[in-house]
Amino acid sequence: MTASDASPSFRLAYVPGVTPSKWVRIWKERFPRIPLDLVSVPSADAQALLVDGGADAGFVRMPAGREELSAIPLYTETSVVVIPRDHLLAAAEEVSTGDLAEDIVLHPLDDTLGWESLPGLPAFERPATTEDAVALVAAGIGLLVVPQSLARLHARKDLTYRPVTDAPESRLALAWPEEKTTERVEDFIGIVRGRTVNSSRGRAATPPQPKQEKRPASGGQRRGATAGKPSSRNPRGGSGGAKGAKNTGGAKGAKRGKPRGR
Repeated sequence: MTASDASPSFRLAYVPGVTPSKWVRIWKERFPRIPLDLVSVPSADAQALLVDGGADAGFVRMPAGREELSAIPLYTETSVVVIPRDHLLAAAEEVSTGDLAEDIVLHPLDDTLGWESLPGLPAFERPATTEDAVALVAAGIGLLVVPQSLARLHARKDLTYRPVTDAPESRLALAWPEEKTTERVEDFIGIVRGRTVNSSRGRAATPPQPKQEKRPASGGQRRGATAGKPSSRNPRGGSGGAKGAKNTGGAKGAKRGKPRGR
């Protein structure tokens, strides 16, 4: 048994923008005796946290970039530009990076998009975090391009966002240390991949109960039909039995009665 298996709980890391509630709920239903501890971690620190054993598995932004980690790509996010509601771009349904050429585009230190060439005009300095950059957008200092989940996470009433058609996209993945692929990690992989509790590659919290065998319906119908149908072989059953009783009664009555006078 490994150290991870001996741990009293399963530790799941997640980066900003990821909502793991659906998978956590399924885990609690299948493994109620094994607590799941959530560990919030900045995107830049997520991979080091997994390698150092700070979590058993985690939702990270790709590319993983660490040979020690195994990863399963999950989905790709649309990138959006965060703008004030009264900005000219708010009238468009979507924009391109070329539409940002005359605006200052902020580039926070925790940026996750990996730009080769940042669009727009450079800011005087880089904000420390995405949250700080959003506050600068609200102050009219510049614009910000981020994955859509981060725009929702830091939503404000005075800001809105629009899809950027040619911006880099952010990919989310489930990652874990390759040398620590424990049974609990396999269980969580099964949940994320949508395996059922009785899947051959998954491990159920309780053994499946055997199914009860059902009696053939045809046998019951055959017996019911036989009971309701009169049988010519049984003189006491059905209408034939009633007729025989009537005839027998008539013969007895004729024997006990007085003879008719001639």
